[in-house]
Amino acid sequence: MPGRVTTPDVQRLGVRIAGTGVCLPPRRVSNHDIAQRVDTSDDWITKRTGIQTRYFADDATTVRDLARDALLAALEDAKVEASDLDLVILATITPEMACPSTAARVAAEVGATPAGAFDLAAACSGFVYGLNLASSLIESGRNRCVAVIGAETLSRHVNHDDRRTCILFGDAAGCAILRADEDAGPPSATASGGRGVLHQAMHSRGELWSALYMPRANKHIPPELDPAVTTEPGWNGQLDALQMHGQEVFKFAVIQTCDMIQEALDATGLKPDDLKLIIPHQSNQRIMATARDRFGLPKDKLYINIDRFGNTSAASVPLCLHECRTQGKITDGDLVLFLAIGGGMTWSTSLWRV
Repeated sequence: MPGRVTTPDVQRLGVRIAGTGVCLPPRRVSNHDIAQRVDTSDDWITKRTGIQTRYFADDATTVRDLARDALLAALEDAKVEASDLDLVILATITPEMACPSTAARVAAEVGATPAGAFDLAAACSGFVYGLNLASSLIESGRNRCVAVIGAETLSRHVNHDDRRTCILFGDAAGCAILRADEDAGPPSATASGGRGVLHQAMHSRGELWSALYMPRANKHIPPELDPAVTTEPGWNGQLDALQMHGQEVFKFAVIQTCDMIQEALDATGLKPDDLKLIIPHQSNQRIMATARDRFGLPKDKLYINIDRFGNTSAASVPLCLHECRTQGKITDGDLVLFLAIGGGMTWSTSLWRV
C-alpha cells in the first residue's frame, strides 16, 4: 500500500520516468485576441517573447481539474494504478485553496489515497524541484512510485489590461510518473545501463523577490513603489495579480540559465554534445536562444514550445517532457537536462539518464 517503504534500502535504486500526461483547457488565445484588449500586436509579442498562442481555462475549470486529468493521463501512459502511488507532488502557485492542498484532493479523486500529497510552491521552478524530491525519495528506497505534477491557472492572476504580463502566461498541467527501477540501478555519466538523476540542484535568492511576485495586500508591495502609480516596473495596479519587473527578471534569467547548464556539466564531467536534449522552462524565447548560442547548441538540442503554450509556469517543463517522449525526441538511456527559473527567485536543475 502507499507509504509501505519505511526503511531505505542500503543500495541506491534506479529511477525511471514511467509515463507522462498533459491537460490543456480548450480555449486557445492568440496574440490577435489579446491585441483586441490592450495596445499590442502579434508582431510585437512574437518578436519579444516568441509566443503566438496560449490556453486559458474557463470559469468552470479549476487548477484541480487540470492537474487531475494530467495525472490520469500519465497513469494510463505508465500503466500504473493510482493505488500504486506512494506520493503526489503538485507544483503550483495557483492552488485552488490554501487548505486543503490541491494535491490531496487530486489524489483522492483519482483513487490514490492514502498516498502522501502536498503542494509545492516554487513558481516556474516547481516541477523541477518536484522531480528532484521525488527521485531522491525513490532512489533512497523511501518510496517506489511518485507522481509529480505541474499545474497553473495564471490567466486568473494577471491584469489583462497590463500588456507587460497578460501576453506571457497561459494555463496547463503536466505530470510525470516516477518509479523505482531495480534492474537498471543508479545512473552513470559514462554508461547507459542505469536510470535516474546524475546531478540535481535547487537554489533561491529571496532578496530578489520583488522582481516577480503576487501581492495580496498593499503592504506586500515593495516600499519603493507607489500603489497609486500603475506605470512603474513591478506594479500593474491590481492586487492578487502577478507583478513583474521584466528587465530585472530577463537579466537574471539569461545569466542564471547559462550558469545552470555549466554547473550541471561541471558536476558530471559531461560536454554539451553528450546531452541528447535540454528541456528548459519556457519563459522567453530570447532567453533560451541566448543559452543555446552560449554553448553552441544546435536548435534541436534545446527544446522550445513557448510559441504554442506561452509561459505556463510549473506546467511548462512537463508539457515539454511529454511532447519529447511522445514524439520520440528522447528514448531510454538518453541524457536529458531539465532546468527552470521562477519567482522567489528560485532556480533548479535535474540531469537525468532517462
